[in-house]
Amino acid sequence: MKRLAILISGSGSNLQAIIDAVQAGQLDAQIAVVVSNRREAFGLTRAKQAGIPTLYFPLKPYRDAGRSREEYDADLAERLAACAPDLIVLAGWMHIFSPAFLARFRGCVLNLHPALPGQFPGMHAIQRAFEAYQRGEIAHTGVVVHWAVPEVDAGAVIAQAEVPIYAGDTLAELETRVHQSEHRLLVEAIRSAIS
Repeated sequence: MKRLAILISGSGSNLQAIIDAVQAGQLDAQIAVVVSNRREAFGLTRAKQAGIPTLYFPLKPYRDAGRSREEYDADLAERLAACAPDLIVLAGWMHIFSPAFLARFRGCVLNLHPALPGQFPGMHAIQRAFEAYQRGEIAHTGVVVHWAVPEVDAGAVIAQAEVPIYAGDTLAELETRVHQSEHRLLVEAIRSAIS
């Protein structure tokens, strides 16, 4: 059975989709650890409720001590290596990893991004897609799961799905539709990556 490390920064709704898929036997994997860079991330509560080990690993103490981002990434990689993950899943992880992390787990880090490949890399992708739709620049948006590389949201695609934008949508309605697509696509991508 493949071992997963799931990295989160927020509510953990994508984590919950993975937990549910594992518990339902739809994903032949074990979640070895859930890591968050934010102590208040509700995803840590979700993990604890499911009996999954957690690790809170903040960047701020490194910054406060004048230590580099590469040192943070290398130390986190060392902590994760002790969990022996077969696959690391960035499921709403809001840090961009340097080569100090990615080189340690080359070809083993999946990233979820709420936009289609090549569109709206980085933060606030759903809002930026919504605004582009309102300007008539795009007809739909989407979700992609790709291999993480040092360039932001640019790795080889594992899975992608289009998400429609409707004329009467609010941003909140589009966000809900994108997140629903994320939950399904991420589980599919993990299944593909570990099979």
